[in-house]
Amino acid sequence: MTARRAASARATINDVAAVAGVSRGTVSRVLNAEAYVSEAARSAVIDAISKVGYVRNNAARNLATRQSHAVGLVVHEPHSLFLEDPNIGSILLGINSALSDADYQLVSLVIDSDRDSHRVAEYLSGGFVDGVIIVSARAHDPIAKVVAELGIAAAFVGHPVDIEGIPYVGIDNFSAAKAITTRLKETGRRRIGMIAAGLDRDSGQDRMAGFRAALGDSFDAELVITTPLYAHASGVDGMRLLLDRAPDVDGVFAASDAMAAGVIDVLREAGRSVPGDVGVVGFDDSAWATRAQPPLSTVHQPAGQLGRRAAESVLAQLRGETVDTDGTFLETAIVWRDSA
Repeated sequence: MTARRAASARATINDVAAVAGVSRGTVSRVLNAEAYVSEAARSAVIDAISKVGYVRNNAARNLATRQSHAVGLVVHEPHSLFLEDPNIGSILLGINSALSDADYQLVSLVIDSDRDSHRVAEYLSGGFVDGVIIVSARAHDPIAKVVAELGIAAAFVGHPVDIEGIPYVGIDNFSAAKAITTRLKETGRRRIGMIAAGLDRDSGQDRMAGFRAALGDSFDAELVITTPLYAHASGVDGMRLLLDRAPDVDGVFAASDAMAAGVIDVLREAGRSVPGDVGVVGFDDSAWATRAQPPLSTVHQPAGQLGRRAAESVLAQLRGETVDTDGTFLETAIVWRDSA
C-alpha cells in the first residue's frame, strides 16, 4: 500500500482501522477526540491515517450532524469596491480570525446585483451555512429579510433600519461625523461641503445627519453632493461637481477615506492646495488615509474589531446562548493629520 492513495481510490475509515489493527469504532473515537481510547491505540490510528492518506469526509459528517461548521459573510458592495476598500478587508479579517479560533469556515458572498441577491437568498435557505454575518445591509434588503424569516444565527455589521430582533455591531456614525465636522469648522472654514454616500443604509444617513448637526445654521444643502458608493471614483466625481457648483468651497467632509482621497486628487488637478485653500477630512482611518498626500484627518473606526464582535455574536448563538439584540457600539476617535 502506498503512503498516499490516488484520488480515485480514496482511503476510508476501514482502511485506517485495518492498518492500525483496531476497530472502526476506535478510529471514529480518535477522529472525534473522544475519551476511552488508549494512547497506544490513538498513536496507531494517527500513524495509519498518515500511511493511507485518509482525509475526513466532512460533507458526510455535516449531513449526519446537520451542521456545516461554516458561517456566511454577505457583503452588499460591488466587486470593485470589495477589493478597493481596506475597511471591508479589515472587517473580513476580524470575522475570519474569530471563526478560525472556533474551527469554523468563512464563506464570502458578495452582492453585486439583484440576481446575486436572489442567488444568495436561495443559498442561505439551503442550509449550507450555520450562520451569517451581513455587512452594508440596505433598507428593504431581501437578504436580511430571508435571514430574519429563517431564524438562523445572524449578526449585522451596521444596523439595517427596517430589521429588528437580530444582533448588530456598529459605531455611532452620527456623533463621529458631527465631531470631525466640528473640528474642521474650528479651523476657520466657512463654506464646508460634503460628499455623502450610502444614504440607503444607516452609516450614510447618520454621517449626513452628523454633518448637518455640526454646521447648524451654516448648513447649505447646495454644498452636499450625494453618491451611492463609498468609492474613490465617487469622491472624484462628487468633488468635480461640488467645485462647479461652489468654487469658493473651503472645507470638505467626505463620507469615507477612499472618497476623500478622490477629493484631494481633484483639488490638486484644479490647482487648489490642501489644506491651504481647502481642508479635507474623511472617515474610517483606513490605508487610504495614510497613502493620501497630505495624509488625511479622519475618524478611526475599529473595523477588525467590528468583524470579530459580529462573528463572536453568531458563534454565541450557535452555542445556544442568549445575545443582546439592542446592538453593540464600539468607540471611534478623531485622528488629525495634515489634510485639514
